[in-house]
Amino acid sequence: MKYIIGIDQSTQGTKAMLFDTSGALLKRVDRPHKQMIDEKGWVEHDPMEIYHNTVALIRDLLAATGTDGMDIAAVGISNQRETALVWDRATGEPVYNAVVWQCARGAAICDRIAKEGHSEAVQAKTGLQLSPYFSAAKIAWVLENVPGAKEKAQAGQLCCGTVDSWLVYKLTGNFKTDYSNASRTQMFNISTLAWDEEVCGWFGIPTCCLAEVCDSNSDFGMTDFEGALPRKVSIHGVLGDSHGALFGQGCLSKGMIKSTYGTGSSVMMNIGEKPVFSSQGVVTSLAWGMDGKVNYVLEGNINYTGAVISWLKDDVKLIESAGETQRLAEEANPADRTYLVPAFSGLGAPYWDSNATATLWGMTRITGKAEIVKAAVECIAYQITDIVKLMAEESGVAIRDIRVDGGPTRNAYLMQFQSDMLGIPVQVPDAEELSGIGAAYAAGLAVGLLDKNVFDRMKRTAYTPAMDETAKTEKYAGWKAAVEKVLDHSALA
Repeated sequence: MKYIIGIDQSTQGTKAMLFDTSGALLKRVDRPHKQMIDEKGWVEHDPMEIYHNTVALIRDLLAATGTDGMDIAAVGISNQRETALVWDRATGEPVYNAVVWQCARGAAICDRIAKEGHSEAVQAKTGLQLSPYFSAAKIAWVLENVPGAKEKAQAGQLCCGTVDSWLVYKLTGNFKTDYSNASRTQMFNISTLAWDEEVCGWFGIPTCCLAEVCDSNSDFGMTDFEGALPRKVSIHGVLGDSHGALFGQGCLSKGMIKSTYGTGSSVMMNIGEKPVFSSQGVVTSLAWGMDGKVNYVLEGNINYTGAVISWLKDDVKLIESAGETQRLAEEANPADRTYLVPAFSGLGAPYWDSNATATLWGMTRITGKAEIVKAAVECIAYQITDIVKLMAEESGVAIRDIRVDGGPTRNAYLMQFQSDMLGIPVQVPDAEELSGIGAAYAAGLAVGLLDKNVFDRMKRTAYTPAMDETAKTEKYAGWKAAVEKVLDHSALA
């Protein structure tokens, strides 16, 4: 029996997974890493801790499965996107901690570029709105604030990259990244498929310090994980985590869409081999490069989806566990018309109002605990609906169904309500860890260990629309009215 290892290096920790030739997940092991957050809210990770955890997890995985490692055929890696780091090309030592995607320390750099009049050009070239969220401003901050870093970068002595390129470099000695990760750095021209000299110049980042960009299913190099494996195997799949989930869900053709329900949500739609540039707030990136061809995606990111449930539990103490939300939502008075607009840190796509504040709107005397919980659950579906409707409009492609993953998908009330609001089936896979599955499947397909039928073998639960059309229209109109109240209040503030 041959096996594939999938590594998912995420924000909170790293997972290693073992898959067989049917694509089944046999075992998963995890290791967390430290979250370093200072008084400014800046977030960092220790790159060496992440690397050492990755190596240790391979030993953990073999020990947990009783596998000697001789039958490992390939490795796939998925990773937290936008998190950026800089290291010495000769020694492999980081010059600074990894600056995490959540960290906005590069805001002043983006403001400077905006004042120079480059915002529209950045978006036109990279598909991304100028923002410290992406890797470029984080790398620029390191080069500007670590003594000697800028000079070393100009001399080509440093590597500036994302977590995938860091792990590939440490494991194989090759400085490579894939199209999905490159497209989220805000330095990659998604039309010419090359690092953009002009954009990199505005950020002050020499292109000689950037990784070779490869197909997501190419051979990134050989590794034995510092002797954890008895022989070297190829890293044959690399994908950013959300792209990995899109691939793992089998969204391989134009018009297929997935939504990951986590703390926030990433809604991602495969738009085929030609880019579509949005004018209404969703971004354009590369899904992946496979076998010499690239696919593009539209993506919308929402700040508060699963985090709304955490707010119910940890802040307002209305529930003791997330599992209570389904029962309470089902028990709520169906006549109640309370809406929660979860603008706890502003509203993202498609509204883009950073000054907006959260509100409970439409409460009456019948509104109680269950009704507020129902409003919190339903606001997740409303936000996803906003993005999916926008993507269908921008792309001109009819969406047949949506494939979903993440913890909140276990809430049957939410999934049924999501299907009702979208008017299309919602497909929930039995499998979890879709990001790691996607990277492992890409690697397994590349080496001929898996076949394309692997996606069809994934078991799914389907929720289909059941709500009366009039009721659906009224409910969604009420949501849009509640959002409008929030936006009006923001404008007056």
